[in-house]
Amino acid sequence: MEGVGSNLKVVESSRRIRYCDGLLRVLGLLLTLVAAILTGADKETKTIPISITKTLPTLHVPVTAKWHYMSAFVYFFVSNAMAFSYAAASLVASMAVRTSKDKAGLVVVILDMAIMGLLLSANGAAIAVGILGQYGNSHVQWRKVCNSFGGFCHQMTAAIILSLVGSLVFFWLVAVALLNLHKKSR
Repeated sequence: MEGVGSNLKVVESSRRIRYCDGLLRVLGLLLTLVAAILTGADKETKTIPISITKTLPTLHVPVTAKWHYMSAFVYFFVSNAMAFSYAAASLVASMAVRTSKDKAGLVVVILDMAIMGLLLSANGAAIAVGILGQYGNSHVQWRKVCNSFGGFCHQMTAAIILSLVGSLVFFWLVAVALLNLHKKSR
């Protein structure tokens, strides 16, 4: 009778882990998709007054801020698009394969870690550029741009926050896989 109860717990634990894995993959998929969409749609045009000298009249020049003007934001966009694509593929693969093979499971964990690293590096690059946009750098005469393009900066900030949460989701996917591996090794 004890053997039946312990097998039931293993099956229940396995289902719970698969459910948690699927839920985290859907969450990672949605977060990286929305971050990529927010980034790809981020554009703001303002008319900026420019005064060359006090004797000349002020010029009103339309200036546009777009995400693809900065290579760090391009990297951020591409990384989130790749993470979304991977999350979609891994979700389909995990739903198609009911029983996890050791080698296939190991490949998925390694890919989860790679995507997590990719997202974290892209977030770091985007945050660095965002800080320069917010505060500027007086030592090299880089001016603040977020005071002029507030909507652009707010939308990019939202995308970065979503992407950071997405990278945490991939961290939890790795953690769940490692916990599952630890339980199986006992």
